[in-house]
Amino acid sequence: MNALSFGALCFSSLFTVIDPFAVAPVFTTVTQGRNRAETRRIAIRACIAALGVLVVFALFGAFVFKIFGITLDAFRIGGGIVFLLIGLPMLSSGHDAKEVTTTPSDPSVVPLGVPLIGGPGAITTVMLLMGQSTSKLHTTALFGALAIAMLATFGILLVAPRLISRLGKGGTELITKVMGLIIVVIGVQFVIDGLKPIAIEILQSAR
Repeated sequence: MNALSFGALCFSSLFTVIDPFAVAPVFTTVTQGRNRAETRRIAIRACIAALGVLVVFALFGAFVFKIFGITLDAFRIGGGIVFLLIGLPMLSSGHDAKEVTTTPSDPSVVPLGVPLIGGPGAITTVMLLMGQSTSKLHTTALFGALAIAMLATFGILLVAPRLISRLGKGGTELITKVMGLIIVVIGVQFVIDGLKPIAIEILQSAR
């Protein structure tokens, strides 16, 4: 896979699992009553915090693997299952967008930056994609895609109040379901990618 195709894969994977359309209602709720400048600062800090967390996990995820003796194939399978657990509820009719139960005075880092934007699904994604990177160009494409995904998330958060009012509950739920379907498909693919080398090894040893 060339760097451009890998970058496109990285962006689509990260954007769908971050799902800024599901974060938007939460952002609108926790920034309610704040002026435009403060709302913008909260969005900036939230995206920077999430970006920092994801970059750290992308760079040092392999070190975590070594410490705990985790193989990439096992992490792919586990990550795929996490994706399924995230995506399947999004497809159910009773599922709403991401929720938050408390509103801290500064919600930019917690809960917006982590765990809503830079949550377990996004962390799993960057670690898996980093493991699939085979060159410096691939790594550059990954971080570029991550930056673009964060810029897109920032843009959506800025227009979130108007977006939510125009889409309405039905439109937001529709987008959430589409994102959920994409996440499920990505999860299934990760499980297949993790099981494939294990199955090949079993077949070869059985000969």
